[in-house]
Amino acid sequence: MIKLLEELVNIDSGSMHKNGVDKVGSIMQKRYEVIGFRTEVINQKKLGNHLILKHDTVENPKILLIAHMDTVFKEGIAEERPFYIENNRAYGPGVADMKGSQVSLLYAMKYLSKHSPESLKKVIIFLNSDEEIGSRTSRPIIEELSKKVDYALVMEPARKDGSIVTSRRGGGTFRLEITGKSAHSGVAPEEGRSAIEEMGHKIVKLSQLTNHEEGISINVGQVKGGNATNVVADLAILDVDVRVSNTEQSDDIVRQIESICSIPDIEGTKIELTGGIRRPPMELDKQNQELLRVIQNVGENLDLEVSHTHTGGGSDAAFPSDLGVATVDGLGPIGGEMHSENEYLEVDSLVERTELLAETIKHLAMHK
Repeated sequence: MIKLLEELVNIDSGSMHKNGVDKVGSIMQKRYEVIGFRTEVINQKKLGNHLILKHDTVENPKILLIAHMDTVFKEGIAEERPFYIENNRAYGPGVADMKGSQVSLLYAMKYLSKHSPESLKKVIIFLNSDEEIGSRTSRPIIEELSKKVDYALVMEPARKDGSIVTSRRGGGTFRLEITGKSAHSGVAPEEGRSAIEEMGHKIVKLSQLTNHEEGISINVGQVKGGNATNVVADLAILDVDVRVSNTEQSDDIVRQIESICSIPDIEGTKIELTGGIRRPPMELDKQNQELLRVIQNVGENLDLEVSHTHTGGGSDAAFPSDLGVATVDGLGPIGGEMHSENEYLEVDSLVERTELLAETIKHLAMHK
């Protein structure tokens, strides 16, 4: 497991680095095919290819396993910061998010092929290439696969304390492109209509939608506009990150943003609003609670206490959960400091979490 983890970590596979993501996919495809899986490659022109994996014995599958192959790291980082282990922690770009999970998922399948081969009849594995950039091309595939199953197990890493993830905030991005009218700020300022001034009004109004107690956050993360200090700006652009905790909030926030942008504060300016909520919230509903209990019971049989938590970040777990499929996330090995140069994986958790995953799949596959 460590040898494969090192091989994967030392491959640059940022979301926009197609060759690297496809190299990871090729390695995983070959290893799955050795234990009897067939691969459907869904080719992508600009991004890495997606892989759908099913065992030769597949029959009415009801468990979807989702793991992404891309990372957030730019090309060249793997050479700058290659894989290493220190104090029983593995380090390197993407080591926890989620190359450790790729290793764990493969070895869970190897375990089942020896100890419960009938379980593999009920499994579909989806390895996607674009989770870190919002699952632009993989979302419809995930949703289509989700409609065919009863359970979705998502392989994001477990939290630092070992918790798996049972709820996540939903989120998305919006862009406001504001058009005004340029004029010389000294000679004829009254003839201008400042897109930047309009942008200022909108920043204040959008920011006021934030309600941390309710789990709603609105962050204007990037702004740009204007060409010179002595010219009234005729164009301004702002990009807004939105996070919500439930579907009701999501619908309400979208309506409020649309309302704010429908009426300019500076007469003569216009606003084009694009974007939206890309990932729905993953809520701890009845189906997800029941699946959590199954995993916790499996953990007890392995003398492993399984805690669970909520996290503000999004993942592919949102898509099957939103469709009513029982979904739990964070089933990879334990890691921390994701997306940073200090990202790490707890080496001892590799085998422990692989066994938990495999036994959970075994239980769900046999459960009527």
